Amino acid sequence: MMKGEDSEEVEIDLRDSDDPDGFDDRDTETLWKAPLPLEEEENIHTSTLVEISDTKPLLNVRDPRGINDCLKTSFEDVIAEPVAVRSADRVWIWSHALFEVSRVWIYRIVTVLLAVPVSIISGLLLALLSCLHIWMVHPCIQCMLVGTRWLQSLWDVVLEIIVRPFFTSAGSCGGFSIHLAEE
Repeated sequence: MMKGEDSEEVEIDLRDSDDPDGFDDRDTETLWKAPLPLEEEENIHTSTLVEISDTKPLLNVRDPRGINDCLKTSFEDVIAEPVAVRSADRVWIWSHALFEVSRVWIYRIVTVLLAVPVSIISGLLLALLSCLHIWMVHPCIQCMLVGTRWLQSLWDVVLEIIVRPFFTSAGSCGGFSIHLAEE
């Protein structure tokens, strides 16, 4: 299922279209259902502070900024049969179903194994970097800027007295033109 589409029930007919003992009625057995969208729980009693918190997880919108748009891959993006060479319909339907099921379940298994350790390591790393920047890097930069304030003033004077008039007069010297001619 592509991102941004509504979640709805998906039916996969596992009968071969040229199967002679197939049924003519189109009541198909639903073998796989996409999860229905999570509804907001109506009776949640939370404080205003929790509702405006940045740490409250977004359950319905998991990629609001579209960071992982490159991962919108479906079965048709990976496997495609040309018209001249085709497998049996059952093979195509079963391979589609197995592709989707294995993609979803392997992703779930790997995230169960890796999501918590990676998020702990990422949180630790970002906390350390934030602490270093707030308490060490930024104060050092501010001390350096205070100590070199005279150098900034001197550079401003040099730019205003020497560099700016030179380039202003060079720009005013005018009459340069370039003519391109074909030979």
